[in-house]
Amino acid sequence: MIATVIVSGITVIGLISSVLFFPKIRVAKREFSTFWMVGLIGALAIFIVGGITLKAFWQGLTASGGMNPLKILILFLSMTFLSVFLDEVGFFSYLATHVTAHARGGQKTLFFVVYGLVSVLTVFTSNDVVILTFTPFLCYFAKNANISPVPYLVAEFCAANTWSMMLIIGNPTNVYLASASGITFLEYLKVMALPTVFAGVVQILVLLLLFRTQLKSPLSIEIVPKPLKEKLPVEAGIIHLAVCLVLLVFSSYMGLAMWLICVVCALSLLICSLVFTAVHKQKFLVLTHTVKRLPWTLVPFVLSMFTLVLALKTQGVTNKISGWLGQENVILRYGVSSFLACNLINNIPMSVLFATIPQMPTTLLTQQAIYATIIGSNVGAFLTPVGALAGIMFTELVRQKQVKFTFKTFVFYGVALAIPTLIAALLGLAILL
Repeated sequence: MIATVIVSGITVIGLISSVLFFPKIRVAKREFSTFWMVGLIGALAIFIVGGITLKAFWQGLTASGGMNPLKILILFLSMTFLSVFLDEVGFFSYLATHVTAHARGGQKTLFFVVYGLVSVLTVFTSNDVVILTFTPFLCYFAKNANISPVPYLVAEFCAANTWSMMLIIGNPTNVYLASASGITFLEYLKVMALPTVFAGVVQILVLLLLFRTQLKSPLSIEIVPKPLKEKLPVEAGIIHLAVCLVLLVFSSYMGLAMWLICVVCALSLLICSLVFTAVHKQKFLVLTHTVKRLPWTLVPFVLSMFTLVLALKTQGVTNKISGWLGQENVILRYGVSSFLACNLINNIPMSVLFATIPQMPTTLLTQQAIYATIIGSNVGAFLTPVGALAGIMFTELVRQKQVKFTFKTFVFYGVALAIPTLIAALLGLAILL
């Protein structure tokens, strides 16, 4: 047990260090993220010290239940493919410019429009996709409008990591934690709708208070809407995403696994796109770019963290953590502890760890623990950049766009927004459960 805990601790320290001090390494002319490399080294070290056997790892990897990380990865990558494809064919850019072009009344109106658009898209896609898509757009727009991008960037990031709580597909942590407890798509929505709305309302009020002065500055340019180059691929992408969402809602009634629905929809869109490209004698650039943009680093990272947590469970460490958390004030304890933990070890490893912890005497207490942890994993993402992969991507994107947004700035706004948002979401959960 001691060796497993030591290796896990060193891996966590290495993960935090990689995010803060060396997020990328350059090999020849290519850059690679380091966070997944740290996790992979830690997982290999766990095998070396005997924290887990290859047989136990394989049994956990191929388990038929909701804890199976392969099915969860397939589900998330498939949903991301649908969303990134729509971005590659210009749908998000088209939507962003057309919606913001109709914003009248200055920056405050535009601010509401941006927050609303990001929130809606996050609900039906995912937080990572929206951040990857909208961050460059907001930086470019603010520079040309000669206004500060900070209010819009903060609003975008917070909205994406709050409204991602609404549906199970909004964040890989939602998928993992809900699947671990056998929570269906519709059951999840029934519980998480109210906490998400509570959190969103409180959040927008705090945002307006924080940026009330900056949003008084007038806009100096007019937004020009972008036309769609090809309508058929966009329509195909929207139809496949809509069908996927509808099937996910009724998956439990049809007896279909969520990961299977997502992968079939993604493969269907892939085939349709291949046929369209071949018929029009075009290059496969959209598909190539879509596949390249998928978060492939999640695969080794999630599998590595799964290995560490499986070893901790095998060695009895998770039982001790469960004992420390106790069975009283479950919503508050699990919500706050997961919120803080994801800023120490990132929200994906935290979710893998916490999914093995709840050992409650009743179904209600188990649900309280799981849903509170889901809230912590989403809201904790905007406390510090370490909290989620979305934070790592966001800070890298704003750095590339030469926007002054330091770690200190991130934490300043994170503390101001994350704490009231967390309280509001946990309150909404407490009312329901």
